[in-house]
Amino acid sequence: MDKLVIEGGIPLSGTIRIHGAKNAALPILAASLLAEGVHSLHNVPNLLDIETMLAIMERLGCRAGHDGDTVTVDTAPACSSHVPEDLMKQMRSSIFLMGPLLARFGEVTIYQPGGCAIGERKIDLHLRGLQALGAEIEEGNGKIYCSAERLRGCDIHLDYPSVGATENIMMAAATAEGTTTVSGAAREPEIQDLQNFLNRMGASIIGAGTDTITIQGVQKLQSCSYEVIPDRIVAGTVMIAAAATRGDVTLTHTNVGHLNSLIHVLKRAGVQITVCNDIINISCMGRPRSVERIVTSPYPSFPTDLQSQIMVLLALADGFSVIKETVFEGRFKHVEEMARMGADISTHLNRAFIRGVKRLYGATVEATDLRAGAALVIAGLAAQGTTVVEQAHHIDRGYDGIELLFQKLGARISRKMPVPGPIDLAN
Repeated sequence: MDKLVIEGGIPLSGTIRIHGAKNAALPILAASLLAEGVHSLHNVPNLLDIETMLAIMERLGCRAGHDGDTVTVDTAPACSSHVPEDLMKQMRSSIFLMGPLLARFGEVTIYQPGGCAIGERKIDLHLRGLQALGAEIEEGNGKIYCSAERLRGCDIHLDYPSVGATENIMMAAATAEGTTTVSGAAREPEIQDLQNFLNRMGASIIGAGTDTITIQGVQKLQSCSYEVIPDRIVAGTVMIAAAATRGDVTLTHTNVGHLNSLIHVLKRAGVQITVCNDIINISCMGRPRSVERIVTSPYPSFPTDLQSQIMVLLALADGFSVIKETVFEGRFKHVEEMARMGADISTHLNRAFIRGVKRLYGATVEATDLRAGAALVIAGLAAQGTTVVEQAHHIDRGYDGIELLFQKLGARISRKMPVPGPIDLAN
């Protein structure tokens, strides 16, 4: 597997453009199946998860291509609603295909999705939402089969603001008969982006960004062109890296409103931040301050997807900090790896207790999931000496060439690929 080699201790400096949001692009790609024709999607990052989704869509019969940051998908030839098990196990976001495939073909077969091992992520809310719309569901041997002669609008309440369940229901209900109201909906910006894409195709949806979304079903949708929003988690990762290395970095093509909770925490830590339209400048000339308490929670609160990264900054801060993780119970796996670098962090249940140290030291560490891997890269950038981050493929699921991104800001970071073994001439 690939590994990243980092010579740390260099303050990041320069300007970087933030690429499109993976967590917006994936459901939008799935939603394109609702309308036959050629869709042109712009600002789509080159990520492992994106390529997996395109591979799935091709196996379903679509024609797809990725050129630069533009993806072109012809959904007209789609002829299957059976999501291949081998690809589904590679990526949890393949679950987004349930709603649109059910709506288009009247049936869908999926398997339990894969993805990062950060804790239990049930799909019960997805299934209950589709059942409420009229789907019949059969489960067995790891396979889930959903069918419906006709989906019909209804009132649905989500017990938890699940992003994936909210989006699956929106897609399935877009062409259902009648009106669907989703209360207790997730409020993430990526849901707003999906609403905007569906409405561009001719859907009638309002309320995304609030806890109540109303979908008036329409008979037919049409293909369209659309630009995906910037990735707030990538932006946040770069902002934290700039602060952790005591650098001075400017981000362009951001949505500042999507980053309010992080900006608030960084300012509490003494980081200087200035904002002008979609441009953010971050500088941190001295040691950051500790932050007494951070609690992860669904948007608009502090995102769980930035918890691992902010922990690196707090590990270098002056004082004692506490992070409470309320979303995923398995999201402290990077703590042991950071301890190899000199961090002073202990955990108990869903809390991490961080006593800041003056410096971290390079070490060989392993990325266990996407965001933990990004955190270890930040730690390596800030540390003295050489850090090797193994299992870099996890990071590639959410960052479009993370080493290239940080190289543009002056970091000494490179990717090392495995050396092929000797060829056995006897066979």
